[in-house]
Amino acid sequence: MLITAAFSREISLADLIELHLSRTSNTLDAALYRFNSRRLAAALAASATRGVQLRLLLDRNKHEGDPGTQQLLADYQLPFRLLQGPGGPASKMHHKFVILDQRLVITGSYNWTSESEEENYENLLSLNDAAQIERYRDEFEALWTEAKKSD
Repeated sequence: MLITAAFSREISLADLIELHLSRTSNTLDAALYRFNSRRLAAALAASATRGVQLRLLLDRNKHEGDPGTQQLLADYQLPFRLLQGPGGPASKMHHKFVILDQRLVITGSYNWTSESEEENYENLLSLNDAAQIERYRDEFEALWTEAKKSD
């Protein structure tokens, strides 16, 4: 298994995410607590234009409380579902992970926001172990199904 760590103190994590997105050719499943980065939304839209099947799962409260996120999703026509945590309306879907082509997972503290890119110390881990990717895929599928039920 290969695990690669990246830190915002050393490099732009948005650059790293964009690089991974540009190499994705089939599927991209992302569970993102916060999402307001126009730059990363554009990279997702570019992936979709290349034929990558996108599914975004976002925290319901963060989405409903952020008109900027709502506008971003509409502007780029990104497919998404909303979900809260298991504790009801005050709880969070707090994940921050992306599964790329069922071959790579990116996870860590980094939210896909301008604040994370410009103001915070953040980290990302890249995992390419098949067993771990399968665990993330199972988690995403369970949450995606739950989100559909809650709409």
